[in-house]
Amino acid sequence: MNLDRYDIRILQELQTDASISNQDLADHIGLTPSPCLRRVRHLEELGLITGRVTLLNPEKLGLSLFVLIHISMDRHTPERFAAFESTINDYDEVIECLLITGQSADYMVKVMVPDMNYYQDFLLNKITRIAGVTGVHSSFVLRQPIRKTALPLNHLHKKSL
Repeated sequence: MNLDRYDIRILQELQTDASISNQDLADHIGLTPSPCLRRVRHLEELGLITGRVTLLNPEKLGLSLFVLIHISMDRHTPERFAAFESTINDYDEVIECLLITGQSADYMVKVMVPDMNYYQDFLLNKITRIAGVTGVHSSFVLRQPIRKTALPLNHLHKKSL
């Protein structure tokens, strides 16, 4: 894939503020609006831009408990993993699910809930009842000093310029 400096700047700007108008985006990267919009559409067609979201403040929404759950499975088969992933995907409290290696667990699941009582109910009545779950280890996040949603693009500058 051959991205030039304008494409990279578009990606950087949109990661910072997806609600930016095309006019403002064009002004920020030094293009006129028409070619800027064409480039954005091309980046979407290439699959580099897969969607746009609004980030919410969890604390202001009453989601004060952030939990990392390490989950161990009984069998390491594609069917067992697919069933687990399908079930966990239905839980709104789950904000991310990662199949991992290098740990005693198979999955790390990131969960946001209002409080410990809610988490206890979620853990006992949902997570531990998923077929194949044999072990659960919860870690409670005390603070999140770094929180990014933007992907690093600095490696693209060297390749494309």
